[in-house]
Amino acid sequence: MKIIFYSIIVVIVITIHSNSQTLGKYGGEFLSLGVGSRSFAMGGATVALVNDVTAGYWNPSALTSISKTQIALMHEERFGGFLNYDYAGVGLPLKNNSTIGISIIRLASDNNFDTRGALIDANTGQTIANVNNPNARIDPSRVKTFSSSDIALFFSYATQQYENLSLGANIKLIRKDNAEYSAFGVGFDLSSKYVVDNSFLLGANFQDITTTFLSWNTGRNELISPTFKLGIAYLFDVLDGKLSPASDFDIHIENRKYASNFYLGGISLDIHYGLEYYYKNLIAIRMGYSDVGAYTYGGGIKLEKFDIDYSFSQFNTLNQIDNSQRVSIIFSFNQLEK
Repeated sequence: MKIIFYSIIVVIVITIHSNSQTLGKYGGEFLSLGVGSRSFAMGGATVALVNDVTAGYWNPSALTSISKTQIALMHEERFGGFLNYDYAGVGLPLKNNSTIGISIIRLASDNNFDTRGALIDANTGQTIANVNNPNARIDPSRVKTFSSSDIALFFSYATQQYENLSLGANIKLIRKDNAEYSAFGVGFDLSSKYVVDNSFLLGANFQDITTTFLSWNTGRNELISPTFKLGIAYLFDVLDGKLSPASDFDIHIENRKYASNFYLGGISLDIHYGLEYYYKNLIAIRMGYSDVGAYTYGGGIKLEKFDIDYSFSQFNTLNQIDNSQRVSIIFSFNQLEK
């Protein structure tokens, strides 16, 4: 039986690579934006620290940290509203020390103008394609609009193997649309979280571990290379609160070179830094430094039934790109008795 199974895997791999595949270096870049205002305010350094429903994205194994059913919603006006980035997630603890979750993210630029077919000859009114024609004019009545969007749906499962070790996995479905062009793909993540003691946390998330395959309706195919996210966090007791420095390390194998913080050959490394102070588990202030060199800030308040978080990223120091703001809320429901 194992021989049959491995044979099928080999056939699939050979079939995929026998077609004209293109390694889409940034084909899955929207998957790196993260979810939740807490993580955004900490520069994305949260793989080890995450302990709520957003773990379905960051580190599915950490879903075992939640003891209540949680629902999360997030909206971000990215780059001054040029892009809309939205997220929704749900986490449901089960009675066998495991948790399931569903998450969806959408990054989109809506109502873009499509001037193809709108260029006419001003004298004849006929559609033309030669923009160098001195009589070329745009007919506003022929201008259409379209959306360009990237969507990912995550199905998560986490289980607590030992008192201090949790394991998790994601199956994710990806859909990309740009006018009449579209692509579909399937990816897999494997993760773990290890609590060394009550203060020292380690996390790992191996994203797109089998290499994610994207198939376009144009016949073009892309491959998204794996990313290995490693996280570390420490919790200090300070003035009736918790001070938590954290750092994440993203290891890519897609030859990013100058687009990364460090690189050696085809392997590159990006680093995130974050700091959070939670006063009496009620009010939080946060700051961070992301892998793209942006300073991030934010805060939140924790109430009995829901948490509200806000974050801000100062992008305008980088090539004059507008700043981004993110707001998220997490609802918690009845306590689960395990």
